[in-house]
Amino acid sequence: MHRLYHDPIADPPAAQTIGPFLARTRIAYFTMEIALRPEMHTYSGGLGVLAGDTARSSADLGLPMVFVTLLSRQGYLRQEIDADGGQLEHPAPWDPADWATPLRAKVALILEGREVWVRPWLHVIRSPIGERVPVLLLDTHLEENASEDRGLTDRLYGPGAAYRLKQEAVLGIGGLRILQALGFDVRIHHMNEGHAALLALDLMRRHPRAPDPLSPDAMRYRLTPVREACVFTTHTPVEAGHDRFEWPLVERVLAGYVETEQVRRLAGDDALNMTRLALNLSGFVNGVALRHAQTTTRMFPGYDIRAITNGVHLPSWVHPAVRELFDANFPSWAHEPEVMVRADQLPAERVWAAHCVAKDEMLAEVRARTGVALDPALPVIGFARRMTAYKRPDLLFADLDRLRAIHARLPFQVVLAGKAHPADDAGHAVIRRLTAHARALAPEMTVVFVPDYETELARHLVAGVDVWLNTPTPPLEASGTSGMKAALNGVLNLSVLDGWWLEAWIEGVTGWAIGHDGNADGNADGNADGSADGRHASAADATAEDLYAKLEGMVLPCWHHDRSRWIWMMRQSIGKVACYFNTQRMMRRYAAEAYLR
Repeated sequence: MHRLYHDPIADPPAAQTIGPFLARTRIAYFTMEIALRPEMHTYSGGLGVLAGDTARSSADLGLPMVFVTLLSRQGYLRQEIDADGGQLEHPAPWDPADWATPLRAKVALILEGREVWVRPWLHVIRSPIGERVPVLLLDTHLEENASEDRGLTDRLYGPGAAYRLKQEAVLGIGGLRILQALGFDVRIHHMNEGHAALLALDLMRRHPRAPDPLSPDAMRYRLTPVREACVFTTHTPVEAGHDRFEWPLVERVLAGYVETEQVRRLAGDDALNMTRLALNLSGFVNGVALRHAQTTTRMFPGYDIRAITNGVHLPSWVHPAVRELFDANFPSWAHEPEVMVRADQLPAERVWAAHCVAKDEMLAEVRARTGVALDPALPVIGFARRMTAYKRPDLLFADLDRLRAIHARLPFQVVLAGKAHPADDAGHAVIRRLTAHARALAPEMTVVFVPDYETELARHLVAGVDVWLNTPTPPLEASGTSGMKAALNGVLNLSVLDGWWLEAWIEGVTGWAIGHDGNADGNADGNADGSADGRHASAADATAEDLYAKLEGMVLPCWHHDRSRWIWMMRQSIGKVACYFNTQRMMRRYAAEAYLR
């Protein structure tokens, strides 16, 4: 299998030392997962991919940052599809010594009454247009630890609440102590989701109590300096995405560490809600799109939740043929994406030629992975997401007869990819349905599910398909970034109006909307867990009907019969999306609004 893109730049492990970063680093970014390289299996999906893009843009901009995450020696999962179309899960191990340097510092924290030692590994990202940023990967696979504790940093999002709570203690408390042991002078602690929220409790423990502990301001006396030091970004409106731990478990795992009655006031009476804890202990809180900030405010009323819409690291996701086009016309585009607003002036024939190169390479990759040969003369619709209920991966297949009828008049092909969490039964069921639909539609229509979706495959798909499809249940899509990567490469979006697409959508210009913005009043079409019950079946049916109407009436006729208009839209999409929905703009906003407040 060939590589389409140059690997992210990183210093070789032998050349990595922490010294050059100590004097200047003031901001620490804590994230459970981060996508650094395809060979480093330290991510599972969008949260980690965003963290990796954030790190690369931080290096581009020379921001004084350090990133803290877990080592995840066994990765998330390697996906295989069995003969019945079901997902099989295998470990995805990698060797840290190939890409990181073990540092000598070690710290300990007490979990379930035992000392758990943590050692960091150092991976350095180097930007060709900026500075370097360090990434610390926390490891408990040490001889000093009991056998049951050595694997705490092995599996990303491992099984069971106790395992997850210990992992989050290693990330938050262990990560904070590692930074201090190494000599970092961190002023701002940015929590990427609530997984690291225990770090704020550790900060609070270090501040003295109020002179009068019974005064009304006693709590505020300790909280104010913690809030000044903490930034929190929440990423999901789905209730299952907010970690909650029962108090008996918390008291057992963190015995003698948390002051339960005090922490209950900050994290919830019924359980330790990591999102609520982070909300109460952070001075700056943001959602990841305008609509997401509104939705989160309804979920957690009383908090000041800002909106900083996500972006993508443009140089990491542009196809080489498209990059050549940008380099020739906008030499500073990688550092100043604002110049991309002029992409509507790019030569139409060159835009189409670059896309054809990307499409041919994507088709070759799909064939290499699946044995299925797609037709380069037909449009390809791509859907690649985490396979879970609220993403509605099978909405396109709600009516197979209707789909066949559309295909008979305006032929097209579909490429699908995505992993389900091992514990997500609904996600596993969706994958089985998708593979069953592919069999039912063959041979008249080609639908292919490509297994083991990861960043290398994602780069091929977002550049090589013709249409990027997105069908979540509003308002459960916090932001989404894959459509931004597609738009950067001239791929047109066909999406439900939710997340980032509400801000980027111009009908018939940057792409097309499915349905309408029916959630402006805050009424969701889905449940808090991302499912859709009978009350919402009619809304889902209406969305599917609108999807078919858009495909039959606008999208496919344009591709088949009005190629000049299609290419005009490709240029509009590049210019109007890439110039704004990028991590350069995103990190400039974090620096100005969150870090320098």
